[in-house]
Amino acid sequence: MELHNILLFCVSLFCWFFLKSYIHSKSRNLPPGPPGLPIIGSLLELGSRPNQSLAELAKIHGPLMTLKLGSVTTIVASSPETTKEILHKHDETFSARTVPIAVAAQPNPEATVAWVNGDHLWKKKRRFLSTQMFSNHRLDSLQELRHQKAAQLVNHIRKQCQTGAVVDIGRVAFATTLNSISNTIFSTDMVDPEFKTANEFKELIWTVMEGSGVPNLSDYFPVLKQLDLQGVKHRIEPAYLRLHEMFDEIIEKRVEARTSGMKKKGDLLDVLLDHCEEDASRFGITIKPLMVELLMAGSDTSAITTEWVMAELLRNPHELQKIREEILQQIGIERPVKESDIEKLPYLQAVVKETMRLHPTVSLLLPHKARNDIDVLGYTVPKNTQVIVNAWAIGRDPKSWEKPLEFMPERFIKSSVDYKDRNFEFIPFGAGRRICPGMPLAIRMVNLMLASIIQPFSWKLPDGISPEKLNMEEQFGVNVRKVAPLVAIPSMDFNKVIV
Repeated sequence: MELHNILLFCVSLFCWFFLKSYIHSKSRNLPPGPPGLPIIGSLLELGSRPNQSLAELAKIHGPLMTLKLGSVTTIVASSPETTKEILHKHDETFSARTVPIAVAAQPNPEATVAWVNGDHLWKKKRRFLSTQMFSNHRLDSLQELRHQKAAQLVNHIRKQCQTGAVVDIGRVAFATTLNSISNTIFSTDMVDPEFKTANEFKELIWTVMEGSGVPNLSDYFPVLKQLDLQGVKHRIEPAYLRLHEMFDEIIEKRVEARTSGMKKKGDLLDVLLDHCEEDASRFGITIKPLMVELLMAGSDTSAITTEWVMAELLRNPHELQKIREEILQQIGIERPVKESDIEKLPYLQAVVKETMRLHPTVSLLLPHKARNDIDVLGYTVPKNTQVIVNAWAIGRDPKSWEKPLEFMPERFIKSSVDYKDRNFEFIPFGAGRRICPGMPLAIRMVNLMLASIIQPFSWKLPDGISPEKLNMEEQFGVNVRKVAPLVAIPSMDFNKVIV
Protein backbone atom coordinates (compact mmCIF):
# COMPACT_ATOMS: atom_id res chain seq x y z
CA MET A 1 0.00 0.00 0.00
CA GLU A 2 2.88 2.34 0.86
CA LEU A 3 4.53 1.67 -2.52
CA HIS A 4 1.21 2.39 -4.24
CA ASN A 5 0.97 5.76 -2.50
CA ILE A 6 4.52 6.65 -3.46
CA LEU A 7 3.88 5.81 -7.12
CA LEU A 8 0.63 7.78 -7.06
CA PHE A 9 2.44 10.76 -5.56
CA CYS A 10 5.20 10.59 -8.23
CA VAL A 11 2.69 10.38 -11.09
CA SER A 12 0.71 13.29 -9.64
CA LEU A 13 3.89 15.34 -9.25
CA PHE A 14 4.96 14.69 -12.84
CA CYS A 15 1.48 15.51 -14.17
CA TRP A 16 1.40 18.75 -12.18
CA PHE A 17 4.88 19.74 -13.33
CA PHE A 18 4.26 19.18 -17.01
CA LEU A 19 0.75 20.66 -16.96
CA LYS A 20 2.22 23.75 -15.37
CA SER A 21 5.03 23.78 -17.94
CA TYR A 22 2.52 23.38 -20.80
CA ILE A 23 0.30 26.23 -19.58
CA HIS A 24 3.34 28.44 -18.97
CA SER A 25 4.72 27.76 -22.47
CA LYS A 26 1.39 28.70 -24.04
CA SER A 27 1.42 32.01 -22.19
CA ARG A 28 4.92 32.89 -23.43
CA ASN A 29 4.07 33.09 -27.14
CA LEU A 30 6.76 30.61 -28.15
CA PRO A 31 7.20 29.65 -31.82
CA PRO A 32 5.02 26.69 -32.91
CA GLY A 33 6.26 23.12 -32.64
CA PRO A 34 5.29 19.50 -32.07
CA PRO A 35 3.29 18.87 -28.87
CA GLY A 36 5.59 16.08 -27.68
CA LEU A 37 4.96 13.37 -25.11
CA PRO A 38 4.65 13.80 -21.35
CA ILE A 39 8.00 14.06 -19.56
CA ILE A 40 10.24 13.33 -22.57
CA GLY A 41 8.72 15.87 -24.96
CA SER A 42 10.02 15.41 -28.52
CA LEU A 43 13.22 13.54 -27.64
CA LEU A 44 12.18 10.42 -29.54
CA GLU A 45 11.74 12.46 -32.71
CA LEU A 46 15.44 13.39 -32.84
CA GLY A 47 16.53 9.89 -33.93
CA SER A 48 20.11 8.97 -34.78
CA ARG A 49 20.48 11.90 -37.22
CA PRO A 50 18.98 14.94 -35.47
CA ASN A 51 19.99 17.29 -38.30
CA GLN A 52 17.73 15.40 -40.71
CA SER A 53 14.92 14.84 -38.17
CA LEU A 54 14.78 18.52 -37.27
CA ALA A 55 14.72 19.47 -40.96
CA GLU A 56 11.66 17.25 -41.47
CA LEU A 57 9.91 18.75 -38.42
CA ALA A 58 10.62 22.25 -39.74
CA LYS A 59 8.69 21.41 -42.91
CA ILE A 60 5.64 20.87 -40.72
CA HIS A 61 6.02 23.47 -37.99
CA GLY A 62 7.99 26.20 -39.74
CA PRO A 63 11.57 27.54 -39.90
CA LEU A 64 11.41 28.81 -36.32
CA MET A 65 9.98 26.15 -34.04
CA THR A 66 9.90 25.14 -30.40
CA LEU A 67 10.67 21.67 -29.11
CA LYS A 68 10.43 20.42 -25.58
CA LEU A 69 13.45 18.15 -25.17
CA GLY A 70 12.94 16.63 -21.76
CA SER A 71 12.82 19.61 -19.41
CA VAL A 72 14.81 21.83 -21.79
CA THR A 73 12.93 24.27 -24.05
CA THR A 74 14.71 24.50 -27.40
CA ILE A 75 14.17 26.86 -30.33
CA VAL A 76 15.35 25.60 -33.73
CA ALA A 77 16.12 27.93 -36.67
CA SER A 78 16.06 26.26 -40.10
CA SER A 79 16.05 29.09 -42.64
CA PRO A 80 18.33 31.97 -43.63
CA GLU A 81 15.75 34.51 -42.40
CA THR A 82 15.38 33.05 -38.91
CA THR A 83 19.13 32.50 -38.62
CA LYS A 84 19.85 36.10 -39.56
CA GLU A 85 17.54 37.27 -36.76
CA ILE A 86 19.33 35.11 -34.20
CA LEU A 87 22.98 35.29 -35.25
CA HIS A 88 23.05 38.81 -36.72
CA LYS A 89 20.27 41.07 -35.47
CA HIS A 90 20.28 39.65 -31.93
CA ASP A 91 23.74 38.09 -31.89
CA GLU A 92 24.74 39.61 -28.54
CA THR A 93 21.63 38.23 -26.84
CA PHE A 94 22.33 34.76 -28.23
CA SER A 95 26.10 34.79 -27.65
CA ALA A 96 25.88 32.56 -24.56
CA ARG A 97 26.33 28.78 -24.79
CA THR A 98 24.53 25.70 -23.57
CA VAL A 99 27.36 23.39 -22.50
CA PRO A 100 26.66 19.64 -22.89
CA ILE A 101 27.73 17.22 -20.16
CA ALA A 102 30.19 15.66 -22.62
CA VAL A 103 32.01 18.97 -23.09
CA ALA A 104 32.04 19.68 -19.35
CA ALA A 105 33.81 16.30 -18.88
CA GLN A 106 37.13 17.78 -20.03
CA PRO A 107 39.62 19.37 -17.63
CA ASN A 108 39.11 23.14 -17.36
CA PRO A 109 36.26 23.55 -19.91
CA GLU A 110 36.11 27.22 -18.92
CA ALA A 111 39.47 27.66 -20.68
CA THR A 112 38.03 26.82 -24.11
CA VAL A 113 36.94 29.39 -26.68
CA ALA A 114 34.09 27.58 -28.44
CA TRP A 115 32.09 26.69 -25.31
CA VAL A 116 32.34 29.69 -23.01
CA ASN A 117 29.86 32.55 -22.99
CA GLY A 118 30.56 35.50 -25.27
CA ASP A 119 31.75 37.81 -22.51
CA HIS A 120 34.71 40.20 -22.22
CA LEU A 121 37.20 37.41 -21.47
CA TRP A 122 35.96 35.40 -24.46
CA LYS A 123 36.54 38.44 -26.68
CA LYS A 124 40.15 38.65 -25.51
CA LYS A 125 40.74 34.96 -26.23
CA ARG A 126 39.08 35.28 -29.61
CA ARG A 127 41.16 38.35 -30.48
CA PHE A 128 44.31 36.49 -29.43
CA LEU A 129 43.56 33.57 -31.79
CA SER A 130 42.61 35.90 -34.63
CA THR A 131 45.90 37.78 -34.43
CA GLN A 132 48.33 35.03 -33.38
CA MET A 133 47.06 32.10 -35.48
CA PHE A 134 44.39 32.99 -38.02
CA SER A 135 45.28 36.44 -39.34
CA ASN A 136 46.15 36.67 -43.04
CA HIS A 137 49.64 37.86 -42.14
CA ARG A 138 50.24 34.88 -39.84
CA LEU A 139 48.77 32.40 -42.33
CA ASP A 140 50.82 33.84 -45.18
CA SER A 141 53.99 33.47 -43.12
CA LEU A 142 53.26 29.74 -42.66
CA GLN A 143 52.43 28.91 -46.29
CA GLU A 144 55.67 27.04 -46.81
CA LEU A 145 54.88 24.78 -43.86
CA ARG A 146 51.54 23.80 -45.41
CA HIS A 147 53.24 23.27 -48.78
CA GLN A 148 55.66 20.84 -47.09
CA LYS A 149 52.80 18.89 -45.52
CA ALA A 150 50.96 18.75 -48.85
CA ALA A 151 54.16 17.44 -50.48
CA GLN A 152 54.41 14.70 -47.84
CA LEU A 153 50.82 13.74 -48.62
CA VAL A 154 51.57 13.51 -52.36
CA ASN A 155 54.70 11.43 -51.72
CA HIS A 156 52.73 9.02 -49.55
CA ILE A 157 50.06 8.60 -52.25
CA ARG A 158 52.76 8.14 -54.90
CA LYS A 159 54.08 5.15 -52.93
CA GLN A 160 50.54 3.74 -52.79
CA CYS A 161 50.39 4.06 -56.59
CA GLN A 162 53.49 1.94 -56.96
CA THR A 163 51.94 -0.91 -54.99
CA GLY A 164 48.39 -0.51 -56.30
CA ALA A 165 47.08 -0.04 -52.74
CA VAL A 166 43.91 1.85 -51.88
CA VAL A 167 44.09 5.17 -50.05
CA ASP A 168 41.88 5.99 -47.07
CA ILE A 169 41.15 9.61 -47.98
CA GLY A 170 39.91 10.68 -44.55
CA ARG A 171 42.88 9.16 -42.75
CA VAL A 172 45.59 10.76 -44.90
CA ALA A 173 43.76 14.10 -44.93
CA PHE A 174 43.48 13.96 -41.15
CA ALA A 175 47.20 13.20 -40.75
CA THR A 176 48.17 16.03 -43.11
CA THR A 177 45.99 18.61 -41.40
CA LEU A 178 47.01 17.43 -37.94
CA ASN A 179 50.71 17.83 -38.76
CA SER A 180 50.11 21.24 -40.25
CA ILE A 181 48.26 22.49 -37.17
CA SER A 182 50.58 20.79 -34.66
CA ASN A 183 53.57 22.47 -36.31
CA THR A 184 51.79 25.81 -36.17
CA ILE A 185 51.09 25.34 -32.46
CA PHE A 186 54.26 23.65 -31.15
CA SER A 187 56.58 22.99 -34.13
CA THR A 188 56.19 19.20 -33.99
CA ASP A 189 54.71 16.53 -36.28
CA MET A 190 52.18 14.35 -34.48
CA VAL A 191 52.15 11.83 -37.35
CA ASP A 192 55.17 10.10 -38.92
CA PRO A 193 55.93 10.57 -42.65
CA GLU A 194 54.32 7.20 -43.48
CA PHE A 195 51.09 8.29 -41.74
CA LYS A 196 51.11 5.26 -39.42
CA THR A 197 50.73 7.00 -36.07
CA ALA A 198 47.56 9.03 -36.60
CA ASN A 199 45.16 6.35 -35.47
CA GLU A 200 45.24 6.91 -31.70
CA PHE A 201 44.78 10.66 -31.92
CA LYS A 202 42.02 10.25 -34.49
CA GLU A 203 40.18 7.71 -32.34
CA LEU A 204 40.46 9.96 -29.30
CA ILE A 205 39.09 12.91 -31.22
CA TRP A 206 36.18 10.96 -32.68
CA THR A 207 35.37 9.51 -29.24
CA VAL A 208 34.95 13.09 -28.03
CA MET A 209 33.19 14.39 -31.14
CA GLU A 210 30.76 11.50 -31.44
CA GLY A 211 29.95 11.44 -27.74
CA SER A 212 29.44 15.21 -27.66
CA GLY A 213 27.01 15.11 -30.57
CA VAL A 214 24.80 12.23 -29.47
CA PRO A 215 21.58 13.26 -27.64
CA ASN A 216 22.24 12.72 -23.93
CA LEU A 217 19.47 12.34 -21.35
CA SER A 218 21.63 14.10 -18.77
CA ASP A 219 21.54 17.25 -20.92
CA TYR A 220 17.75 17.18 -21.22
CA PHE A 221 17.05 16.29 -17.59
CA PRO A 222 19.60 18.25 -15.53
CA VAL A 223 18.36 16.57 -12.33
CA LEU A 224 19.83 13.33 -13.74
CA LYS A 225 23.21 14.93 -14.48
CA GLN A 226 25.18 13.05 -11.83
CA LEU A 227 23.80 9.65 -12.88
CA ASP A 228 25.35 9.69 -16.39
CA LEU A 229 22.66 7.20 -17.49
CA GLN A 230 24.07 6.73 -21.00
CA GLY A 231 27.68 6.58 -19.86
CA VAL A 232 28.66 9.52 -22.09
CA LYS A 233 30.88 11.18 -19.50
CA HIS A 234 32.36 7.78 -18.60
CA ARG A 235 33.43 7.21 -22.24
CA ILE A 236 34.63 10.72 -23.02
CA GLU A 237 36.50 11.70 -19.86
CA PRO A 238 39.38 9.19 -20.41
CA ALA A 239 39.80 10.43 -23.99
CA TYR A 240 40.16 14.02 -22.79
CA LEU A 241 42.62 12.96 -20.09
CA ARG A 242 44.72 11.04 -22.63
CA LEU A 243 44.82 14.06 -24.93
CA HIS A 244 46.01 16.22 -22.03
CA GLU A 245 48.69 13.64 -21.21
CA MET A 246 49.97 13.84 -24.79
CA PHE A 247 50.46 17.59 -24.46
CA ASP A 248 51.93 17.49 -20.95
CA GLU A 249 55.24 16.16 -22.23
CA ILE A 250 55.39 18.68 -25.08
CA ILE A 251 54.74 21.61 -22.76
CA GLU A 252 57.16 20.38 -20.09
CA LYS A 253 59.96 19.96 -22.64
CA ARG A 254 59.35 23.47 -23.99
CA VAL A 255 59.37 25.01 -20.51
CA GLU A 256 62.65 23.22 -19.72
CA ALA A 257 64.17 24.43 -23.01
CA ARG A 258 63.15 28.01 -22.31
CA THR A 259 64.56 27.78 -18.78
CA SER A 260 67.88 26.51 -20.14
CA GLY A 261 68.12 29.51 -22.46
CA MET A 262 67.30 27.76 -25.74
CA LYS A 263 66.15 30.10 -28.51
CA LYS A 264 62.37 30.40 -28.81
CA LYS A 265 60.67 28.79 -31.80
CA GLY A 266 58.15 31.60 -32.20
CA ASP A 267 55.16 29.25 -32.52
CA LEU A 268 51.82 29.56 -30.74
CA LEU A 269 53.06 27.63 -27.69
CA ASP A 270 55.85 30.15 -27.15
CA VAL A 271 53.37 33.01 -27.48
CA LEU A 272 51.03 31.35 -24.95
CA LEU A 273 53.86 30.76 -22.49
CA ASP A 274 54.98 34.37 -22.88
CA HIS A 275 51.49 35.58 -22.01
CA CYS A 276 51.25 33.24 -19.03
CA GLU A 277 54.60 34.50 -17.70
CA GLU A 278 53.45 38.09 -18.03
CA ASP A 279 50.10 37.71 -16.30
CA ALA A 280 48.35 34.35 -16.43
CA SER A 281 45.38 35.47 -14.34
CA ARG A 282 44.71 38.51 -16.52
CA PHE A 283 45.03 36.65 -19.79
CA GLY A 284 42.89 33.76 -18.59
CA ILE A 285 44.02 31.01 -20.97
CA THR A 286 44.94 27.56 -19.73
CA ILE A 287 47.23 26.16 -22.39
CA LYS A 288 46.24 22.50 -22.68
CA PRO A 289 42.47 22.98 -23.17
CA LEU A 290 43.15 25.52 -25.87
CA MET A 291 45.65 23.25 -27.64
CA VAL A 292 43.22 20.32 -27.50
CA GLU A 293 40.44 22.52 -28.86
CA LEU A 294 42.51 23.84 -31.75
CA LEU A 295 43.87 20.45 -32.79
CA MET A 296 40.52 18.70 -32.50
CA ALA A 297 38.48 21.32 -34.33
CA GLY A 298 41.06 22.07 -37.01
CA SER A 299 42.23 18.59 -37.98
CA ASP A 300 38.91 16.75 -37.83
CA THR A 301 36.71 19.24 -39.68
CA SER A 302 39.17 19.81 -42.54
CA ALA A 303 39.75 16.07 -42.97
CA ILE A 304 36.02 15.31 -42.98
CA THR A 305 35.38 18.05 -45.54
CA THR A 306 38.17 16.76 -47.78
CA GLU A 307 36.70 13.26 -47.58
CA TRP A 308 33.20 14.50 -48.47
CA VAL A 309 34.58 16.48 -51.43
CA MET A 310 36.41 13.46 -52.84
CA ALA A 311 33.32 11.30 -52.28
CA GLU A 312 31.19 13.72 -54.30
CA LEU A 313 33.82 13.89 -57.04
CA LEU A 314 34.12 10.11 -57.27
CA ARG A 315 30.34 9.95 -57.50
CA ASN A 316 30.54 12.53 -60.26
CA PRO A 317 33.62 11.59 -62.37
CA HIS A 318 32.91 14.33 -64.90
CA GLU A 319 33.34 16.97 -62.18
CA LEU A 320 36.58 15.33 -61.03
CA GLN A 321 37.95 15.40 -64.56
CA LYS A 322 36.88 19.03 -64.95
CA ILE A 323 38.84 20.04 -61.85
CA ARG A 324 41.95 18.17 -62.97
CA GLU A 325 41.81 19.83 -66.40
CA GLU A 326 41.50 23.23 -64.70
CA ILE A 327 44.55 22.52 -62.54
CA LEU A 328 46.67 21.23 -65.43
CA GLN A 329 45.65 24.13 -67.65
CA GLN A 330 46.30 26.85 -65.06
CA ILE A 331 49.32 25.37 -63.26
CA GLY A 332 50.64 22.50 -65.34
CA ILE A 333 52.63 19.54 -64.08
CA GLU A 334 56.11 20.98 -63.72
CA ARG A 335 55.62 22.13 -60.12
CA PRO A 336 53.26 21.41 -57.23
CA VAL A 337 50.23 23.54 -56.50
CA LYS A 338 50.75 26.43 -54.09
CA GLU A 339 48.22 28.34 -52.02
CA SER A 340 48.70 31.37 -54.23
CA ASP A 341 47.45 29.27 -57.18
CA ILE A 342 44.03 28.59 -55.65
CA GLU A 343 42.59 31.90 -56.87
CA LYS A 344 43.24 30.63 -60.42
CA LEU A 345 41.03 27.59 -59.74
CA PRO A 346 37.44 28.87 -59.49
CA TYR A 347 35.89 25.50 -60.27
CA LEU A 348 37.83 23.79 -57.50
CA GLN A 349 36.65 26.46 -55.07
CA ALA A 350 33.07 26.03 -56.30
CA VAL A 351 33.23 22.27 -55.73
CA VAL A 352 34.44 22.80 -52.15
CA LYS A 353 31.62 25.27 -51.46
CA GLU A 354 29.00 22.99 -52.99
CA THR A 355 30.23 20.11 -50.84
CA MET A 356 30.07 22.25 -47.71
CA ARG A 357 26.53 23.26 -48.65
CA LEU A 358 25.41 19.62 -48.82
CA HIS A 359 27.68 18.27 -46.08
CA PRO A 360 28.49 20.96 -43.48
CA THR A 361 30.72 19.19 -40.97
CA VAL A 362 28.97 20.96 -38.09
CA SER A 363 25.42 20.39 -39.30
CA LEU A 364 23.82 21.69 -36.09
CA LEU A 365 25.77 24.75 -34.97
CA LEU A 366 26.98 24.63 -31.38
CA PRO A 367 23.97 25.48 -29.18
CA HIS A 368 23.35 29.08 -28.23
CA LYS A 369 21.46 30.34 -25.17
CA ALA A 370 19.37 33.48 -24.74
CA ARG A 371 20.83 35.90 -22.20
CA ASN A 372 17.44 37.56 -21.69
CA ASP A 373 13.86 37.49 -23.00
CA ILE A 374 13.84 38.59 -26.64
CA ASP A 375 11.31 39.03 -29.44
CA VAL A 376 12.19 37.17 -32.63
CA LEU A 377 9.90 37.55 -35.63
CA GLY A 378 6.88 38.16 -33.39
CA TYR A 379 7.59 35.27 -31.02
CA THR A 380 9.05 35.36 -27.54
CA VAL A 381 12.28 33.52 -26.79
CA PRO A 382 12.61 33.42 -22.99
CA LYS A 383 15.85 33.89 -21.08
CA ASN A 384 18.06 30.74 -20.85
CA THR A 385 16.25 29.06 -23.74
CA GLN A 386 18.52 26.83 -25.82
CA VAL A 387 18.72 27.85 -29.49
CA ILE A 388 19.96 25.57 -32.28
CA VAL A 389 20.66 26.57 -35.89
CA ASN A 390 20.31 23.74 -38.42
CA ALA A 391 22.99 24.55 -41.01
CA TRP A 392 22.26 21.23 -42.76
CA ALA A 393 18.64 22.23 -43.40
CA ILE A 394 19.59 25.75 -44.47
CA GLY A 395 22.00 24.40 -47.10
CA ARG A 396 19.17 22.33 -48.58
CA ASP A 397 16.40 24.93 -48.38
CA PRO A 398 14.50 24.90 -51.72
CA LYS A 399 13.62 28.58 -51.22
CA SER A 400 17.33 29.46 -51.41
CA TRP A 401 18.72 26.81 -53.76
CA GLU A 402 17.62 25.49 -57.14
CA LYS A 403 17.54 21.67 -57.11
CA PRO A 404 18.90 21.73 -53.55
CA LEU A 405 19.61 17.99 -53.28
CA GLU A 406 21.75 17.85 -56.43
CA PHE A 407 25.52 18.31 -56.56
CA MET A 408 25.87 21.39 -58.81
CA PRO A 409 29.17 23.26 -58.28
CA GLU A 410 28.27 25.61 -61.13
CA ARG A 411 25.85 27.39 -58.83
CA PHE A 412 28.84 29.01 -57.06
CA ILE A 413 30.59 30.20 -60.23
CA LYS A 414 30.30 34.00 -60.43
CA SER A 415 28.15 33.90 -57.31
CA SER A 416 28.44 36.43 -54.48
CA VAL A 417 27.68 33.75 -51.89
CA ASP A 418 30.75 33.20 -49.75
CA TYR A 419 31.77 31.69 -46.41
CA LYS A 420 31.34 34.93 -44.50
CA ASP A 421 28.10 35.42 -42.63
CA ARG A 422 26.70 38.04 -45.03
CA ASN A 423 25.00 35.13 -46.80
CA PHE A 424 22.84 33.27 -44.31
CA GLU A 425 21.81 30.66 -46.87
CA PHE A 426 25.37 29.30 -46.66
CA ILE A 427 26.87 29.05 -43.16
CA PRO A 428 29.22 26.03 -42.97
CA PHE A 429 31.37 27.91 -40.42
CA GLY A 430 28.50 29.48 -38.51
CA ALA A 431 27.75 33.20 -38.51
CA GLY A 432 27.77 36.32 -36.37
CA ARG A 433 30.20 37.01 -33.57
CA ARG A 434 30.65 33.27 -32.90
CA ILE A 435 31.59 32.32 -36.44
CA CYS A 436 34.43 29.77 -36.44
CA PRO A 437 37.72 31.67 -35.94
CA GLY A 438 39.63 28.94 -37.79
CA MET A 439 37.71 29.47 -41.03
CA PRO A 440 40.60 31.18 -42.93
CA LEU A 441 42.98 28.29 -42.19
CA ALA A 442 40.40 25.59 -42.97
CA ILE A 443 39.59 27.08 -46.39
CA ARG A 444 43.27 27.30 -47.31
CA MET A 445 44.04 23.80 -46.09
CA VAL A 446 41.12 22.02 -47.77
CA ASN A 447 41.67 23.71 -51.14
CA LEU A 448 45.43 23.05 -51.05
CA MET A 449 45.06 19.37 -50.10
CA LEU A 450 42.48 18.72 -52.81
CA ALA A 451 44.43 20.49 -55.55
CA SER A 452 47.61 18.68 -54.47
CA ILE A 453 46.11 15.17 -54.70
CA ILE A 454 44.13 15.82 -57.88
CA GLN A 455 46.96 17.43 -59.88
CA PRO A 456 49.27 14.38 -60.23
CA PHE A 457 46.80 11.52 -59.80
CA SER A 458 43.80 9.98 -61.49
CA TRP A 459 41.34 8.51 -58.99
CA LYS A 460 38.82 5.70 -59.15
CA LEU A 461 36.73 3.65 -56.76
CA PRO A 462 37.79 0.08 -55.90
CA ASP A 463 36.49 -2.71 -58.11
CA GLY A 464 32.91 -3.61 -57.36
CA ILE A 465 31.89 -0.10 -56.25
CA SER A 466 30.17 1.98 -58.91
CA PRO A 467 29.82 5.77 -58.47
CA GLU A 468 26.04 5.57 -58.09
CA LYS A 469 26.37 2.94 -55.32
CA LEU A 470 28.95 4.78 -53.24
CA ASN A 471 27.76 4.90 -49.62
CA MET A 472 27.02 8.54 -48.70
CA GLU A 473 25.32 7.89 -45.36
CA GLU A 474 26.09 10.26 -42.52
CA GLN A 475 27.24 9.40 -39.02
CA PHE A 476 26.11 12.10 -36.63
CA GLY A 477 28.33 13.71 -34.02
CA VAL A 478 29.48 17.26 -33.32
CA ASN A 479 30.99 16.78 -36.77
CA VAL A 480 29.10 14.74 -39.38
CA ARG A 481 31.35 12.26 -41.16
CA LYS A 482 30.75 9.41 -43.58
CA VAL A 483 29.51 6.16 -42.08
CA ALA A 484 31.76 4.20 -44.44
CA PRO A 485 35.32 5.64 -44.78
CA LEU A 486 36.13 6.60 -48.36
CA VAL A 487 38.85 4.50 -49.98
CA ALA A 488 40.01 5.12 -53.54
CA ILE A 489 42.71 3.96 -55.92
CA PRO A 490 45.15 6.54 -57.32
CA SER A 491 47.10 6.11 -60.53
CA MET A 492 49.81 8.23 -62.06
CA ASP A 493 51.16 8.87 -65.53
CA PHE A 494 54.84 8.36 -64.75
CA ASN A 495 55.85 10.19 -67.93
CA LYS A 496 54.64 13.31 -66.17
CA VAL A 497 56.46 13.88 -62.92
CA ILE A 498 56.01 16.94 -60.76
CA VAL A 499 59.34 18.18 -59.45
